Amino acid sequence: MVGSRPWPDGSRVAVARPTVVTMTEWHRTERAADSVDERGAASTLFAQTMGLVAATAGFFALGAYVARDLDAGWSLALWIASLACLVAMNFAVRASEGLTVGLLFAFGFLLGTAVAPTLVYLVSADPDVLWQAAVATALFVAGFGVAGYSTRRDLAPLARVLLWALTGLIVFGVVLVFVELPGGSVVYALLGLVIFAGYVMVDFQRLRAGRELESAPLLAASIFLDILNVFEFFLTLFTRRD
Repeated sequence: MVGSRPWPDGSRVAVARPTVVTMTEWHRTERAADSVDERGAASTLFAQTMGLVAATAGFFALGAYVARDLDAGWSLALWIASLACLVAMNFAVRASEGLTVGLLFAFGFLLGTAVAPTLVYLVSADPDVLWQAAVATALFVAGFGVAGYSTRRDLAPLARVLLWALTGLIVFGVVLVFVELPGGSVVYALLGLVIFAGYVMVDFQRLRAGRELESAPLLAASIFLDILNVFEFFLTLFTRRD
């Protein structure tokens, strides 16, 4: 910092003064730098997670195509195999990121093979239902995802409520298998959409709050499952409507 001081004859001469940084200014600068680093980490995690979601969706589509002629009797075994991959991811994440990502892609592929018979049936019966459900799912997830990512309210308590609600929905679904209720499938789908609207918001808030890139595969698996369930609920609604 440069200042000036008077000489005895009244003239002035420039002198150098040391720049003084107060502790308050230093802490303010440090907090700003930390904030920039956090935003950068959050953006990187978001990009990596959503990239994995897109890749998993691609493997899902590949599995559905490969298994398009598969007998429907294999669906249960393939569902169990995909669930095994999902469980294994929770252990692999501590050991190897590459293995975790591989299990994520295997999870998507096996899910695609498991639902292939259903998708083939829908394509043959009414192909419009698939793209209508896909568009509705994209708008639904985008809307509630933005809401969850941008809200400052802690949604952790909501996650506990959603778990119990999902358990009740599963029980209701089992009842519908054995008891035919008027409009039961529509009620089931609507309740499912309400529950997974909450899950989409919770998972996208977790994505915003996360900082560790190692968590990206698990977050991607959660978001992909949200998308898949929402898609299936819309399929139920649109198929029932027709």
